Order: sequence, then C-alpha cells, then structure tokens
Amino acid sequence: MIAYTTVGTNDLPRSASFYDVLFELLGATRAMQESDFIAWAAAPNTPMFSIHTPADLKEVSVGNGVMIALAAKDKTQVIAIHKQALKLGAKNEGDPGFRGDTGFYAAYFRDLDGNKLNIHCMT
Repeated sequence: MIAYTTVGTNDLPRSASFYDVLFELLGATRAMQESDFIAWAAAPNTPMFSIHTPADLKEVSVGNGVMIALAAKDKTQVIAIHKQALKLGAKNEGDPGFRGDTGFYAAYFRDLDGNKLNIHCMT
C-alpha cells in the first residue's frame, strides 16, 4: 500500500551518510538519487524511504505527530539500529523494549534533522 515515505533534510550529504549506515544494517541500498533527494529500498519494487530538501527552499520543519516506522527482522536488529542511530548523532526517543503485551518490540529516535523514527519487530 505504501510506495515510499519522505522526510525533509537541511543537509542532504550529512543526512545521506546517516541513513546509508542505518539502511545497510537493514539490507537496503540507494535506489534513486537526484540533486535534491535520495531514496533507499531493500529490493526493486518494494517500498522506499527517502530524504529530500524542501521544494520551497525554506528550512525543514518537523511534523508534530509524524513518525516513520521501520521494520526489523528481530529484537537484535532493533537494538543494533537504535544503538547505531544514537552513535551517529540521533536523539533517543525511547529505548528498545516491549510496548504493551502484543509482542511489539520497538525503539524510537530522532534523526539529525529532528524527524522521528521507530524501529520495531513483532515477536
């Protein structure tokens, strides 16, 4: 149902370096790239995640209540992605752990531009 998601960035090269490292851990690589955006995918014809400089050339602002959720294969990968994101300069928004009693294991962080992301798996 979802083809791709996009978050804004004020510094495309810096943001690209951040996401290159995280998405490598998830098995995704750059699928598309232009001067104002980069998109990653795990395989052809699968949903993509992209970063984009604003079309109006104004400063990026973070959407209040907006979050992108990334799927991990297991708890170990959730922990590794969260740890790597923080090591790369992300802000912790929630340590890895179970949320509720549904088997939802997740961690939360904000990227270098303040966009909120979740990495999770179902156990």
